Amino acid sequence: MEAFSDGVIAIIITILVLELKIPHGGTLNDLVPLIPVFLSYVLSFIYLGIYWNNHHHILQTVTKTNGKILWANLHLLFWLSLLPFVTGWMGENHFEPMPVALYGIVLLLAAIAYFILQTQILKFEGKDSLLAKALGKDTKGKMSPLLYAVAIACSFYNVWLAFGIYIFVALMWLIPDKRIEKKLQNEN
Repeated sequence: MEAFSDGVIAIIITILVLELKIPHGGTLNDLVPLIPVFLSYVLSFIYLGIYWNNHHHILQTVTKTNGKILWANLHLLFWLSLLPFVTGWMGENHFEPMPVALYGIVLLLAAIAYFILQTQILKFEGKDSLLAKALGKDTKGKMSPLLYAVAIACSFYNVWLAFGIYIFVALMWLIPDKRIEKKLQNEN
């Protein structure tokens, strides 16, 4: 499951970078219209990196899987696979409200899918599992969907505030989450 997911995420990142179009011209001014596209790309690349990193950590705690875990994992990969599309749409349209909102909807649904995957693993592994001990209250995991929902609503009034919230959530997750690593080290 981990190798398959790593491969899918690598393909998603490849598709994401292929959305960056080469400008017609050889001056720095020719790059200016691509700034929104590039900013969208950077944010999505960071999000995919965050998901890959956290997915890798969560799977290190899994001792076995079942069909529900496999389907929950596929559900997560589905929403992540839509990131290149919404990233391209948002960047190409210079952060218009609807593309910014749809970007947030995909982020929200990916967060929900990750929560479902985590829940299925917890159900299968049990309350005393390594993952259950490591997660604790999971404040960031609970805050993220709420912030995405706020950003989606904001996108129709102030796209830069919505984009800022997406950046804030990404920054929140960039701070290394050592809970699982610490639990894994303590178990060895």
